[in-house]
Amino acid sequence: MSYCKEEGKDKIVFLTPEDLQKPSTLTFPDEDEPAGLMLPNGDINWDCPCLGGMATGPCGVDFREAFSCFHYSDAEPKGSDCFESFKAMQECMSNYPTLYGNDDKPSGEEDEENEVLPKEESKEPSKEDLKSQVLAKT
Repeated sequence: MSYCKEEGKDKIVFLTPEDLQKPSTLTFPDEDEPAGLMLPNGDINWDCPCLGGMATGPCGVDFREAFSCFHYSDAEPKGSDCFESFKAMQECMSNYPTLYGNDDKPSGEEDEENEVLPKEESKEPSKEDLKSQVLAKT
């Protein structure tokens, strides 16, 4: 005889071997297509992974305002009427450089650890150098 027991948030179902032989009658609802940037009603889907979480966080309000302005803009060129919104968003993001990054370095000011050394200044010998050293020793 099958029966069900609830323990707190869990539901435990005990089945007999006869019950397990029967085909399942369980049906699942059809999965909707995941929403993209735009919801079916035309609104912006702020939960879309394509926005990379920019709609949340300390500058989320400024981002949503600037993005909405650009998206719904009828100006030519598109978004040219959104300068103030984007300026406010940029000012907010500059207050959180560790969160939003800071690409304001002029070119040529690379971090030393990211600097690529020319081949002759490289600390490790190339394969050709190693090969010639081995051949020279033999």
